[in-house]
Amino acid sequence: MDGERTQLQVPGTDVELGVIRHGHWGRPVLVFPSEAGRAEDFADNGMVEAVRDLVDGGRVSFFCVDSADRWSWSDNAATTEERAHRHQAYTRWLEHAVVPWIRSQVGDQAPPLMTLGVSLGAYHAVHFTLTHAHVVPLAIGMSGSYDVTSWHGHGDHGDATYFANPMSYVAGMHGEHLEWLRRHASVLLTVGQGPFEVQPTRALPSTQELAELLQRKGIPCELDLWGHDVAHDWPWWRKQLAHHLPRFC
Repeated sequence: MDGERTQLQVPGTDVELGVIRHGHWGRPVLVFPSEAGRAEDFADNGMVEAVRDLVDGGRVSFFCVDSADRWSWSDNAATTEERAHRHQAYTRWLEHAVVPWIRSQVGDQAPPLMTLGVSLGAYHAVHFTLTHAHVVPLAIGMSGSYDVTSWHGHGDHGDATYFANPMSYVAGMHGEHLEWLRRHASVLLTVGQGPFEVQPTRALPSTQELAELLQRKGIPCELDLWGHDVAHDWPWWRKQLAHHLPRFC
């Protein structure tokens, strides 16, 4: 099972996307790839090896998923609202296929599921936790950009964009739901200040803006800024993963 690809159908379609598990025990982690990436990318870029001691020690199991970005957020010809509508199908796949399959793998006694992602995968990880904290109460986002309207956005924005955009729906939260989220969700944001973290990715300013918004709303959020030599790239994400993950598993 370890390292093998499992295909799971996207509800309401004949499309299948993949999940790959690394690890045999421990805290389950739902891992999103970078933009338009595949489930293989996490291991292929050395992220599993970066925390091999945790994997072999039974402290963590990674469940790496394919993205659907080429059809949704990376299709720049489509309006932002249309891309947000398409993203809803991906969310349904996570809700109705991926999470139940992970539960079937780890059993009822496993620690709570958490999410993890780099670059655009950081958006997916943080957004899924903020909207599904009852299932995944903790997210780690590395070098993410969190305002979907800034991604080659065009066209009018409607409800689909609003509810896909943490910078919008978190700002609009109030009342009982906000109080509930304050008690149940936690987010760790890491980002460097070096090459490609500002241009073209806007990861540095976007991460700072989301952290400020979450903290202003009272939602637990830790911001870890790395140095001016830290680039938007896998070698640094491996270091950040090895630095932070041990305290969560």
